[in-house]
Amino acid sequence: MSGAPQVGVGVGVVGGGAWGTALAQMLASDGREVLLWAREADVVEAVNTEHRNPRFLPGSDLHPSIRATGALADLAALPMLLMVTPAQHLGAVLGQLSPRGADIVLCAKGIEQTSGRLMSDVAAAAAPGAALAVLSGPTFAHEVADGLPTAVTLACAGGEAQWARLAPVIARPAFRPYYSADVIGASIGGAVKNVLAIACGVVEGLGLGANARAALISRGFAEMQRLGLAMGAEAETLAGLSGLGDLVLTCSSSESRNFALGMALGAEGDRTGGAAALLAERSTVAEGAFTAPVLVRVAEERGIAMPIAEGVAALLEGTISPRALVAKLLARPLRAEAPLG
Repeated sequence: MSGAPQVGVGVGVVGGGAWGTALAQMLASDGREVLLWAREADVVEAVNTEHRNPRFLPGSDLHPSIRATGALADLAALPMLLMVTPAQHLGAVLGQLSPRGADIVLCAKGIEQTSGRLMSDVAAAAAPGAALAVLSGPTFAHEVADGLPTAVTLACAGGEAQWARLAPVIARPAFRPYYSADVIGASIGGAVKNVLAIACGVVEGLGLGANARAALISRGFAEMQRLGLAMGAEAETLAGLSGLGDLVLTCSSSESRNFALGMALGAEGDRTGGAAALLAERSTVAEGAFTAPVLVRVAEERGIAMPIAEGVAALLEGTISPRALVAKLLARPLRAEAPLG
């Protein structure tokens, strides 16, 4: 495959949630035809008849060049696909899709629970003939849909040749991708920040103030660095948009589903075991809740200390209360601060 797709050449977005719909809206802003796959029949109907997605992205009027479908086979022959399904379903959806030599841009953030694999490894196994890239960075869906300024990392396993294909399709005046070849780093940043956002939400829910949240972001970033470097990521990627940038955004606003989950947990104070009920009543996925236990397992296998992630996993399992989690972190042995310590 060579040369960048031109306006009018279809691009597929797999996943009709808020982020998938926002990406479809961004891609269609220059009149490009975008085919959006959604599992929910009402989403398909609303996009095609009303040019809206009231279930997941209310308030946004969608471009008429976006068409929705409930049939994965409709996307199989497209030259470029953005995968925006929840992380735990990526492998199964790609396996059903069986793309033929397409550029696959991974937009889901997480680690597969059953195997401990990054999304790039899951996709490589499920679609061995595809050219993989990872799109990650500080992004709230509604802001991208509204055309507000956004910058992201586009990490291309295929190097600069793949970047030359993808960047003209993805870049917009208000949506700026930055090139990277570090697929591992972009994948790790997006997964770890979701878990850390739950911890920051707990601090907010407990009313512990901005000082505590800033400390958690800083020490959480050290955890992200330790794991990332051990798994082969580049320090520059972890300190960039897909690492630190996404971490700061996700840990600072209740618009983040993971931060909002942490806030709800923190509001329970000394109570344990509330995570299951909170997760059951939510219609959208807080991916950090699925990532936390497997993240801890992956870190332990490599001998990497991640006390904040461990605390979040324990909180979600119901073995510690929000207030006890914070007390445990504050009671850790005193030591010198080191970026990777």
